[in-house]
Amino acid sequence: MNANQIINMIMRVIMRKAINKGVDAGISGAAKLAQRRKGAPEAPQGEWIDDHGNVQPAAQTQAEQERAERQQKRAARQAIRAARRASRMQ
Repeated sequence: MNANQIINMIMRVIMRKAINKGVDAGISGAAKLAQRRKGAPEAPQGEWIDDHGNVQPAAQTQAEQERAERQQKRAARQAIRAARRASRMQ
């Protein structure tokens, strides 16, 4: 074996260990995020994490929050319509 083969063998071992550590860290991070989203004991009490990773207070249930979002969208649409009507009348 020449020096180049030995160096290549050592580099393969080092790279394999580094890549495996990175993959393990990524999988662990994804598993923690999934547990927090599900409201597992690791997540703070009374809070949950939405799909964008933002912590949301649990004062409202998911259904209540979705209903409130729909009402906000409806109110915004009504405001836009009213603004259009007002601009036409001028």
